[in-house]
Amino acid sequence: MKTIKPLVAAISLSALCSFLAIAQQPAQQAPKQPMSFFITSAGSGHGANLGGLAGADRICQTLAAAVGSTKTWHAYMSTQGPNAVNARDRIGTGPWYNANGEKIANGLADLHGDTAELARVGNNLVKFTGLTEKGGTVNGRGDTPNMHDMLTGSHTDGTDYTDAADHTCGNWTSDASTGSAQLGHFDRSGGGNTSWNSAHPSAGCSQDNLVSTGGAGLFYCFAIN
Repeated sequence: MKTIKPLVAAISLSALCSFLAIAQQPAQQAPKQPMSFFITSAGSGHGANLGGLAGADRICQTLAAAVGSTKTWHAYMSTQGPNAVNARDRIGTGPWYNANGEKIANGLADLHGDTAELARVGNNLVKFTGLTEKGGTVNGRGDTPNMHDMLTGSHTDGTDYTDAADHTCGNWTSDASTGSAQLGHFDRSGGGNTSWNSAHPSAGCSQDNLVSTGGAGLFYCFAIN
């Protein structure tokens, strides 16, 4: 009996030590998700003249490839007129992650708030998750200079405009002082409108016009695969 008690105590102590050792091991983290969303670190330099939709996609692809991405990238932009394109129809189905692996949205429905509940919850695009392809932050409202206006040409649901007004600066081919592009606020702030994709129109299509309303000709890029 005297020899059994010390043995039991030794076994219990050993089990406790093993449990504590396991408990102290760092929790295994899920692997970081590859980037599938970013805000361009630079625009075309020619205002809203991006070389059309194909030129905007090319900017996305070039910037992404420069940081090692092998995905296929599209600009989040709508066009108008014959053969008009909805921005939401050209960015894949998600989910999308920024350069830090933070989830922006699970899919199209929560990205755009397609139901009352999803609109209430919102997506995860805010100032500190709206990163460039390099993982850098973008100046928002309150920063100098303010660069929070994003070119989209879209309604809040990601669809194109069907009226006669210009909402896409000639389908992204104009840098004139005339015309306009619909803009979103990536930081969800300013101008009484927190929409990330349809806050207000630009004052024109030139670089100076875009800067004057708080932008720099930047836009969103999404991986479609």
